[in-house]
Amino acid sequence: EPLGEEQAILYQQILSEVRKSVMSDVEKQGVSKSQIKILAALTRLRQVACDPRLMKLPDREFDADQSGKLGALREIIEASIEGGHRVLVFSQFVEMLQLIRDVLDEDGVPYEYLDGSTKDRLERVERFNNDESIPVFLISLKAGGTGLNLTGADTVVHFDPWWNPAVEDQATDRAHRIGQTRVVTVYRLIAKGTVEEKILRLSEKKRALVSTVLSTEGSPLKGLTKSDVDSLFSVDEE
Repeated sequence: EPLGEEQAILYQQILSEVRKSVMSDVEKQGVSKSQIKILAALTRLRQVACDPRLMKLPDREFDADQSGKLGALREIIEASIEGGHRVLVFSQFVEMLQLIRDVLDEDGVPYEYLDGSTKDRLERVERFNNDESIPVFLISLKAGGTGLNLTGADTVVHFDPWWNPAVEDQATDRAHRIGQTRVVTVYRLIAKGTVEEKILRLSEKKRALVSTVLSTEGSPLKGLTKSDVDSLFSVDEE
């Protein structure tokens, strides 16, 4: 999905800021000692790619229309509902799920919601599975990766790509777990021309690397070379 116009400008600004500081750190002390800095910078870029409001910039006002992905998600949900489908939406950013809730409220779409702080998880899951009038379930990836059996859904949307395919697959499996007779459709929303695309390219090159990147086991970014870091933070000429 292409970024919104102002979103794209902001993305390039943040990219040039973080690129300088990350590359100078890597130059001075190498990749492994710069991991915290690299992860923080990647998170900022991924947040801009999802929705500029996640950046909480005091001097800039953004709204839902400025997130290219949010627009795409609304279209997917609308088309899914028209086609009689029911949708699980996963994001790693709880604040992003809150922003998605706002647009679903605006669009009059009923939904269930679950993040790490949700206490009545099983009741919510049962309500979704048993009540076909609720077409959407919003779930934070960390909270929803395990132990939920979401048999009511046949469509899965990963709003922001998870770099550990095992975790993403585990989340997707929530909808497959059913003796499901319907085919489960999976969408991954990738912001065009951003670090999200680069992560996917890198992950195709280095499957072993990606199983450790940002996963809870093993050291994050293990096996990342200086040239990998350089390409993750490169400024595209497009």
